Amino acid sequence: MLSIEQYYHANFLPIAQSVLTQFNSQGILLQPKQISLLKNDEQLQLPLVSYETVSIKAWAKCERCQILDPTKNLDILSQLTIWKTEVFEAILQKQPYMFLAYLRVYHLPELSEVVANPNIQEKLGKFVSLPNSLTVSEDKPVLNDRTFTQRKRQLEKLEPPLHGELEELQSAIASLIISQPAAKQFDDDIKIFLGWSSDKLIKQPDPNLAWINDIAKLGDRSIELDEGKNNYQAGTDFEIIARRSLDFLEFKVEENYKGGAGGLDLFCSQPYPLVCECKAGKSIPDRAVEELDRIGKRHLKENYLQAVKLIIGPGKPTKNLKESAEISKISIINAMTLQKLVEFKAKYPGAINLVELQQYLEPGQIDYKIGEYIDKAEREIKLRSQILTAVKELSEQDNETLKATHQSFIVTETRVHYNATHNPRLNDEVVYDLLIELSSPLTGYLGRIKSSDWKSDRFYFLRDLPIN
Repeated sequence: MLSIEQYYHANFLPIAQSVLTQFNSQGILLQPKQISLLKNDEQLQLPLVSYETVSIKAWAKCERCQILDPTKNLDILSQLTIWKTEVFEAILQKQPYMFLAYLRVYHLPELSEVVANPNIQEKLGKFVSLPNSLTVSEDKPVLNDRTFTQRKRQLEKLEPPLHGELEELQSAIASLIISQPAAKQFDDDIKIFLGWSSDKLIKQPDPNLAWINDIAKLGDRSIELDEGKNNYQAGTDFEIIARRSLDFLEFKVEENYKGGAGGLDLFCSQPYPLVCECKAGKSIPDRAVEELDRIGKRHLKENYLQAVKLIIGPGKPTKNLKESAEISKISIINAMTLQKLVEFKAKYPGAINLVELQQYLEPGQIDYKIGEYIDKAEREIKLRSQILTAVKELSEQDNETLKATHQSFIVTETRVHYNATHNPRLNDEVVYDLLIELSSPLTGYLGRIKSSDWKSDRFYFLRDLPIN
């Protein structure tokens, strides 16, 4: 007889132990050392129920029953399941073959409470009748069609896992969910990456980013009435949130410059020198350009002339202010424009390229230029999402014929499918570059099977790129 430690893989063992503990605490008695898959008196000992009802949460349909004998690769079977190889070997030492049932599990529309059978030990290997019929539906499978088909084929053909180490990591993370709920998001991400879940990532609002909604309010005092706040305090509050915003955008904000009387509000040293003047109120005063020039030259000397110069404030600049800004090569943006940049960064963390953004920081009022940059970045993200969708749609079409565990496609197939429904049309080189980017380990939206020729490289779908 095998102990529970001999029975399950190490990455599943914590889950099994937790379940056993839970059963014992609820009045179900289990004896782990009796656990076995052998028949008769050595069969798996079902729990002795000491409470009156049990909840049924799911039902299953048998899709196939396969006969396995010692000639099969039991090591791979073990890799594809939660059981160790020794379990299968122990069974086949006692009998010439064993049965492997493929059960497609579905959630019940609602939980069903049934009376527990006090003589459950007498029902081993037999069907237990239900007192009342259950309403079942195939609308909510535990595994979606694509994932179930892949896993079923792997078991039928005894194909080794495509991402064995990552699957082990997912199992280890899954075991942590019981004691550390924060691990659930990471577990969900890995399952989507592996293609085990087709659920789109729905990001919940991050409470740590709630401050972003206050950028425009603190910069433009006409948006929200300040109760008992003087001009100095309003200016300080906006300067603080502007500093936080530039840091969030991944500028390197130097701490030696913190505004105050005669002080420079903000100075960023990387990825390029950026001098910033923050103005809170209902409009930007005409003298703002002269003030920034004077204070900037005093603090930065000759380095000021090489820096990008920016004024952030409320309202529409006057004609005189815009002319002065163009002469002094100073950019002006509204507080709301800064908020839009930060919101875009929060939504797509890697989408803002500060070096590219510098090209849009022209002299004068440039809110429309920043809008152009955000629109351009959104189009690039949308294009990548469309290429990803093309691979996914090809996979779903091919999946109907059950041709492969992971349906993969060359660049030409992807390009033809994309061009059939989108304009402008793309060539193979452009599509290949996008496929490589989407299959990078740093993105992980696609998988890649590398070939000797780039046109023969194959790509397969892993997870969605959600865009709103």
